[in-house]
Amino acid sequence: MVCGGFACSKNALCALNVVYMTDVINASWWVMSNKTRDELERSFDCCGLFNFTTLYQQDYDFCTAICKSKSPTCQMCGEKFLKHSDEALKILGGVGLFFSFTEILGVWLAMRFRNQKDPRANPSAFL
Repeated sequence: MVCGGFACSKNALCALNVVYMTDVINASWWVMSNKTRDELERSFDCCGLFNFTTLYQQDYDFCTAICKSKSPTCQMCGEKFLKHSDEALKILGGVGLFFSFTEILGVWLAMRFRNQKDPRANPSAFL
């Protein structure tokens, strides 16, 4: 299937971004201690990481989140982490765009007014 232009590259970039974030979250989840995992599960109210991990069932059994006592199934932490990081990256992208456009405006203003003559200066001083 052929896709053209901006939409294809944007979709590919978004898919790559989700895959990359999933890999980073998955790698960091297994590096952190059990105490840190428990704190994250309680604060985000979720159990386990992703359903496709090999230790998901063991991770889900030791979960101490509140959602586990309310219902038999809890939302997975990986989904919540992805949603939370996506929101944070959107905010950071907006801040970055704001500062980049402000910088472009500053460069344009500097180029526009740099060679302007001072009206109070003596016009024959530099001749």
